[in-house]
Amino acid sequence: MTIFSVRHITEYTYKQPVAFGQHRLMFRPRDSFDQTLLSSSLTVHPAPQSVRWMHDVFGNCVALVEFSGKAEKLRFETNIRLEHAAQVALDLQIDEEALTYPFSYDPEEAPDLEPVIARHFPDPDDVLGRWTRQFVRQGQPTETGRLLMTLCYGIHESFTYARRLEHGTQTPLVTLSLRRGTCRDFALLMMEAARALGLAARFVTGYIYVPDRDGSKTLGGGSTHAWCQVYLPGAGWVEFDPTNGIVGNRDLIRVGVARDPRQAVPLSGSYDGEASDFDDMVVQINVTTEQNDKRQTG
Repeated sequence: MTIFSVRHITEYTYKQPVAFGQHRLMFRPRDSFDQTLLSSSLTVHPAPQSVRWMHDVFGNCVALVEFSGKAEKLRFETNIRLEHAAQVALDLQIDEEALTYPFSYDPEEAPDLEPVIARHFPDPDDVLGRWTRQFVRQGQPTETGRLLMTLCYGIHESFTYARRLEHGTQTPLVTLSLRRGTCRDFALLMMEAARALGLAARFVTGYIYVPDRDGSKTLGGGSTHAWCQVYLPGAGWVEFDPTNGIVGNRDLIRVGVARDPRQAVPLSGSYDGEASDFDDMVVQINVTTEQNDKRQTG
């Protein structure tokens, strides 16, 4: 077991006082057998009128923050401490009938999986479908686990990670054409590729622990991170991080899951003012282990 600490600060500044609309935060990790939330705190400045917690349609924990009055600065700080158990990909037990691709999902589970099996983006010429099928062995059995690991590593090794200022996520066909993107772009590409194979896949937002330091030298460090899960009978939802070539949950802290990336935005909100009133946004995220925390403070 590893104890992770996460400090996440987002600060907006404006050129003059503005009023704030409701802000929606998805920073609180999901409790599960492989990660247990030990403590969590949220500090907001200016002091909010109210903070209301809820579970969304996917069971993610969401905070809805309301404000009154105006300010030139808006700051959110979340501090999280959780216990994390790494699940090694080779230890995952897939049901015998699903060990080889293709396979069929259980009729009892299929109706619930249909929304995340269906492809979400047009591909009239089957460009993504053809690209994905190159990972399927021809003329011999294809091991399901090997197929998905090869797909994950293929994106990691053949595509270039590139931050960009634009909001949102590229379509899978754009990412495939450019051969570059962000972690959200790569997660969506792998999701849609898995769906092209008839597999259930969903989006994951969260954090990644970078052993060296949480900064720009390692992909995904210094910001929220994104990857995907594929549902495999017997193993359940299995993590695949094509940005870093990780299979399993090693160093990945799961916060929210969704059918589409637009449903798992870590922080969203509005302000009442002109576009020119906005000055800057600064994000600081530190993910450390308890051992490292003690070494830094001792």
